[in-house]
Amino acid sequence: MKYRKLGKTNFEISEISLGTWQVGGGWGGTFDYAAASQIIHTALDQGINFIDTADVYDNGLSEAAVGKAIKERSERIYVATKCGKHINPHINENYHPESLRKYVEASLKNMGLETLDLIQLHCPPTEVYKRDEIFELFDRLKEEGKIQNLGVSVEQISEAMDAMQYENVTTVQMIFNMFRFKPSESFFQAAAKKNIGIIVRVPLASGLLAGKLTKNSSFDPEDHRTFNRDGAAFDKGETFSGVPFEIGLEAVELLKEVFDGSESLAAWALRWILMFPEVSTIIPGASKVSQVLSNVSASSLPAIAPEKMEEVKRIYDQYIRQYVHHQW
Repeated sequence: MKYRKLGKTNFEISEISLGTWQVGGGWGGTFDYAAASQIIHTALDQGINFIDTADVYDNGLSEAAVGKAIKERSERIYVATKCGKHINPHINENYHPESLRKYVEASLKNMGLETLDLIQLHCPPTEVYKRDEIFELFDRLKEEGKIQNLGVSVEQISEAMDAMQYENVTTVQMIFNMFRFKPSESFFQAAAKKNIGIIVRVPLASGLLAGKLTKNSSFDPEDHRTFNRDGAAFDKGETFSGVPFEIGLEAVELLKEVFDGSESLAAWALRWILMFPEVSTIIPGASKVSQVLSNVSASSLPAIAPEKMEEVKRIYDQYIRQYVHHQW
């Protein structure tokens, strides 16, 4: 495992880390505590030292599993969670410092921690990024020792740019992958100038870039890949990165030809993200131990040749750009 600095936090974290949206076994069904523990401990055994969770993942069960696993280890593990998604309806008018404070304190209790290494606003409405009183709250929480750093998880680049105007924002979490090029065009450079850590989520475009889905693939009714393709429940960019499923499958077949060999397309898709030095870490999820091991393998792959990087861009320009580039 290789390590990179997480912006102004100065944390040295694994370049492949662990996202825990589906750590209890996947979307739909009952949370599997044993599976969650096995996945988290496997990740830590592989050198991962940064775990991303959220209070809404399995309604707190993901956070609890992370907290329990950390207590069973002796090494330094950095924990990031998120707050705000419990607000219902999830609109700007319902964001108040008092409620956000309660969510942070609930996460601390749920994980059995005295302080959070990183708390992130969880894709709040766009208007929230311009509200000083929301960001000032986290200065007070830091003074109280309840958090060490503040970050934001965003849908749009414009939201990230607004958030970075606040000095206490240390990280930005966003979607970036072979089907979502836009952040690399200008945002990465702006973030680097402000020493903002970049955490990449949805690196495999909800499984599309793993290269194993087909037009006949079916998903659990509770899986967002079933019900959110058009953004019925939340931003559609979170589902297949906003790419129409059939179009994504066509592009994936071409990417398989570019990266033909013994390593999986999933590993190369992660390695492609690591080609951008501004990225601090990637947080692919895992519902199986085998997925953790596949994800970690990307860290040891060689650099991708310039001509292959160009091929990825050509495929993006031809198949994907028209669907996603203008939206996020």
